[in-house]
Amino acid sequence: MTAMSWGELAERVLAAAGSSRYLLGVAGPPGAGKSTFAAGLRDAINARESGLVAEIAPMDGYHLNNAELRAAGKLTRKGEPDTFDAAGFVENLRRLRDAPLGAPVPWPTFDRRVDEPTPGGIVFADQRIVITEGNYLLFDDDEGQEWSAVRKLLDECWYLDADRRLLEKRLLRRHIRGGRTVGAARMKVHDSDFRNADRIAGTRGRADLVLRGHQGRYYLE
Repeated sequence: MTAMSWGELAERVLAAAGSSRYLLGVAGPPGAGKSTFAAGLRDAINARESGLVAEIAPMDGYHLNNAELRAAGKLTRKGEPDTFDAAGFVENLRRLRDAPLGAPVPWPTFDRRVDEPTPGGIVFADQRIVITEGNYLLFDDDEGQEWSAVRKLLDECWYLDADRRLLEKRLLRRHIRGGRTVGAARMKVHDSDFRNADRIAGTRGRADLVLRGHQGRYYLE
């Protein structure tokens, strides 16, 4: 595998992005480190440009709220494809693509401390590079819902992978910090997260670039 530095990854994006808004997706299984990677890439891009040109539009902001999931009997499956507002995610991606630079576009974020989305957590305006990260960016019509429209709105989509044992370690830690017991966290990982990961792995071949994270470095596969 070939190691990729932050500089090389940032230059790849900057070379592809023009003067209009550019949308890059970062897909991959839960626990792969997509949020950390997206933040590192954003910072590397901004370090090479004058001003804030890149920002993150996380898919997690489109989690349905807990009350809605509870009413639908889906709360224990939170994180699976039908527990997101896929249509809202697609609509705002399209708004980001179509809006002229400088026009404000609010974007929701996700607060892990309360396990709920935060409306308008980020407002895009002059940022011409948008990095959106999430599990289901590469889903197609076979998976149903609105997900199939996502890839068509992205200029490029990368896939971030990780060893399954590392995924398990990170996910267990995430769920325990979120308030689950060790037993409940293991059940969530094996009954839900890994089922999602297997479905997401089937989309890997649709990515423009596949990277694997290992000990803080990223390798091209």
